[in-house]
Amino acid sequence: MSTEKTYTSFWEFYPYYLTEHARPINRTMHFIGTFFVIALVVAAIALGKGWLVALTPVCGYGFAWFGHFILEKNRPATFKYPFYSLGSDFVMFWHILTGQINQRVDDAHKTIGVTNKWK
Repeated sequence: MSTEKTYTSFWEFYPYYLTEHARPINRTMHFIGTFFVIALVVAAIALGKGWLVALTPVCGYGFAWFGHFILEKNRPATFKYPFYSLGSDFVMFWHILTGQINQRVDDAHKTIGVTNKWK
């Protein structure tokens, strides 16, 4: 029997997601990937080049997985929670953009009950 927590709502999952993105450089890689995803979708619409949307998984996952496997040294949450993880990328992007991320990460570690090893 697994002792791993199962998440049944996005807002219950998000604190866990943030603890898996504790290292600032990993969050930066996600931010860059999410920025390019947004830019590609906007460009596809503005230029009428729908094929640009096909590049979004490469940009989004490429930067994110580099951040996890190489920098943070953990397994991306997208393997178990693909939709919560995708949504969390955009929420985290907003929290970084608005300067809320450090407090959100600190609060997430308290909520989940783990120490931030990167702080």
